[in-house]
Amino acid sequence: MASLDEILSSLEGFQWDAGNSEKNWTRHRVSQLEAEQVFFNRPLVLPASVVGPEAERRFFALGCSDSGRDLAIVFTTRHKLVRVISARPMSRRERRIYGKAASQEV
Repeated sequence: MASLDEILSSLEGFQWDAGNSEKNWTRHRVSQLEAEQVFFNRPLVLPASVVGPEAERRFFALGCSDSGRDLAIVFTTRHKLVRVISARPMSRRERRIYGKAASQEV
């Protein structure tokens, strides 16, 4: 499991691909702003890295938006920016993982 601090400590902002942004909204009704909020709220859980080429590792995060919506985010980092690839509501299994991590953080 990757450390949250290792991944996010040197990042300075977000980079959005129009296609990914449109897909996240059309399929899941998750806006760019709502997806970004997840990175600023706690707990933010990184259960595992997503398999990908070494040049661009992908990460999987579980978190909560400001409105309280539980979201699953797949992202990568490019230079000093977070690039959200996918954002969607958490599955039942993901909510259990997130809930367990949140209760341990308190």
